[in-house]
Amino acid sequence: MTEHPSESPSGSEPSRVLEVERKYDVDDSTPLPVWVGIPGVDAVSSGEVRELDARYFDTVDARLSRAGVALRRRTGGPDAGWHIKGPREGDGRLEIGWPLGEDDSIPDAVTETISRWATAPLTPLARIENTRTAYLLTGTAGVVAEFVDDRVRATDLRHDVQREWREWEFELGPAAPADAAGRAALFDAVERVVSDAGGRDASSGSKLARALGF
Repeated sequence: MTEHPSESPSGSEPSRVLEVERKYDVDDSTPLPVWVGIPGVDAVSSGEVRELDARYFDTVDARLSRAGVALRRRTGGPDAGWHIKGPREGDGRLEIGWPLGEDDSIPDAVTETISRWATAPLTPLARIENTRTAYLLTGTAGVVAEFVDDRVRATDLRHDVQREWREWEFELGPAAPADAAGRAALFDAVERVVSDAGGRDASSGSKLARALGF
């Protein structure tokens, strides 16, 4: 699960977490999965609604996107802040986070970190608004995963094109299996209940890619 960005003063170390998740496409009317037979899970929380609003940035020639990197400023939810999602590393992506700051300008620490991939000026790329309902799947050791039901409204700011869709995400939590076999068994069980509910493999690798028509 995503850690909350640090609330310490500017210049402190950002939060870092390796996100391991699966995404699924669903129709507007698709019922939520019934979480039966999920290894290590014995309870599911009630849904928590979060209104999220994110702006994504890139260079004019899309250097970040071509490097598999995403930069966003997101408000709403427990992890509001500036986030850099790095290139995929095996089964996950490293996300680095900073607090929002006093205004919407890109913090120096973010600019410095992103410079390993791009040093050209950054411009708004897309806006993604999302009504998210989040559920915690827990076991005796804590949170195994977070499941979210997202209803997304996206605007490609380059071409003023709007898109809407619904998707699910299943992200491993701190009590998820650490070994490959355990994770495979967990995801196999998740695939079964998601498929039974009517979920499908995601048609796009990220919300940003889908917002831009990919």
